[in-house]
Amino acid sequence: MTDIYRKIPKIDKLLEKEEIKVRISKYGRDFVLSIIRKHLDIIRNNITNNIISRINEEEILNTIIYKIDKENKSKFKRVVNGTGVIVHTNLGRSVFSELIAKEISDNLCSYSNLEYNLDKGERGHRYDHITDIIKEITGAEDALVVNNNAAAVLLTLKTLASTKEVIVSRGELVEIGGSFRIPAVIEESGCILKEVGTTNKTHLKDYKNAINENTGAIIKIHTSNYKIVGFTDDVDTKKLKKISYEKNIPLIEDLGSGMIIDLNKYGLHKEPTVKETLDKGVDVVTFSGDKLLGGPQCGVIVGRSKYIKEIKKNQLLRALRVDKFTIMSLELTLKAYQNFESLPSKIPTVRMITEDNEDVKWRANKLLEKINNINSDLINTELCKTNSMIGGGAYPLDNLESWGIKLSIEENSEKDLEKKLRGGEIPIIVRIVDGKIIIDCKTILNKDYDIITKAIKDIIGEKND
Repeated sequence: MTDIYRKIPKIDKLLEKEEIKVRISKYGRDFVLSIIRKHLDIIRNNITNNIISRINEEEILNTIIYKIDKENKSKFKRVVNGTGVIVHTNLGRSVFSELIAKEISDNLCSYSNLEYNLDKGERGHRYDHITDIIKEITGAEDALVVNNNAAAVLLTLKTLASTKEVIVSRGELVEIGGSFRIPAVIEESGCILKEVGTTNKTHLKDYKNAINENTGAIIKIHTSNYKIVGFTDDVDTKKLKKISYEKNIPLIEDLGSGMIIDLNKYGLHKEPTVKETLDKGVDVVTFSGDKLLGGPQCGVIVGRSKYIKEIKKNQLLRALRVDKFTIMSLELTLKAYQNFESLPSKIPTVRMITEDNEDVKWRANKLLEKINNINSDLINTELCKTNSMIGGGAYPLDNLESWGIKLSIEENSEKDLEKKLRGGEIPIIVRIVDGKIIIDCKTILNKDYDIITKAIKDIIGEKND
């Protein structure tokens, strides 16, 4: 037993290896040394517990190099989305525009006029860069951007109705991603939640009867992530505006996913756009930037100037403000909406939602051809119709027609194959339907084809070109 311990390579000897020296110059001596010590400790422990009975220096060196390199790789990974869910919360929500990314890269890697007024040669305001374009696209009198939509709701309520009652229908007390609940957000804002109506029915008289001298606001929460159907009723926004105007209390609406264009003509259920909501008289509207809008994560607050100015003065805004990346990318995302003809080519989320299903089929056939060119008897593929989802808490009742590839590889169960695809150098996330792997091509990008074929080659053990 003592002899095997003596065969463990000395740390000084390992530090003299050329491969280790390269990594010391790249990552630092202390970091590399800590990895070596940890691995040698594992070997000693394995010898003690009779897990290993021999020492292979080359194997030890290769493992240490692997661990050093692995520890220095970002845990944040690009993945291939083969699920068909367009705005996939777990996979980063909307795919960001490559065109916009290229346009902002130079500004991100240089100093910028984030808070500098070039015309006056003095300090400026970061929100000046995006206020005008938001107003143009939505028709709002004024606008503000914070780091996400929950923050937008929180800041709005804290400013306009803190310590006062906020009236909301019981049917709109939704839970959003990560177990965050609207009632909790309202209470965290310092407001008092005043529920009216029932889960399935709320009437105008319910709102009227709830208003008193301590009412701070009425808030309408758009139920974008679920629908109540059947014996239901709610109150039209125009009617709510009438009573909020009469009582001089603000009417707030949280649209959640942030619909800018009307998708009804693409066969989806009618959902209110931001502009339509403001046109109905809503005083303040909040929505997300990284869902249906297809931009960066942020929460946008739009509405009447008198209320937005109040919100801008809230000291909490400093903690919720957005950075230069968000401002630059949101501005260019919104500018893409100025030309609807070119919009799908600039915003991937819009393209995926609005594209003709024959285009998806064409892309599915392209992927099928590439996989079949691997020419292995182990691989079984089939072109199949499937259904995609918009996701991101939007259009819960709507599915989009799509095309995909059914994939199986002999000697691999569907669970094993799913795990291997997910565990690759670039993970591929798929669905399992009726015991088959489905790669939904609605969310497959042009740069994903070669990644998928390489992953399949790796699984069957074929060398890549």
